[in-house]
Amino acid sequence: MIGKLKGTVDSYGDEHVILDVHGVGYLVHCSARTLQALPSPGEAATLFIETFVREDMIRLYGFVSPAEKSWFLLLQNVQGVGAKVALSVLSVLSPSELANAVALGDRAMVARANGVGPKVAARIVAELKDKAPGFSDVDPAVVGLAASLEERRAPAPVADAVSALVNLGYAQLQASAAVAAALREAGEGADTARLIRLGLKELAK
Repeated sequence: MIGKLKGTVDSYGDEHVILDVHGVGYLVHCSARTLQALPSPGEAATLFIETFVREDMIRLYGFVSPAEKSWFLLLQNVQGVGAKVALSVLSVLSPSELANAVALGDRAMVARANGVGPKVAARIVAELKDKAPGFSDVDPAVVGLAASLEERRAPAPVADAVSALVNLGYAQLQASAAVAAALREAGEGADTARLIRLGLKELAK
């Protein structure tokens, strides 16, 4: 089983790279982000490899980091997600961006990938939610707040404050992080106006 290849970039295709390792050219399928990260032909490169063996073929998939490889395998635990869709997701989102999107329940972010419809995006977020925190760099308080908003169990002042910041043009993640910080400062009993004021102060830092 091949776990890693270190060699010289020979050439590129639409969805693969040929890596020359001591005179042997390995055709390795990669996400668009990985292909963009690799150097020009003739330069040295290293890829972490996942080998798929079928009755009629052997296919190599390559990744620039162990985290990308881990997400490639995790994604395929979701019904309706095979290797092609997993690579499509990783072409649009870096491992940390994907982890953050899953941790925060951001289905729209996942659905940006080609071939990923709303239903598949929802399954990815729901089924991998418990796996994401280990890869995510988002504050656990923000993850908790996002989950409570998604499940409609956040207190009304909190939900209204996040909604108000989003309506002002801030992204859902920014708004959630700002209100989470405001909650820490003001306490659970704070009203909407105070949370918005403190949230804006946080966003202005």
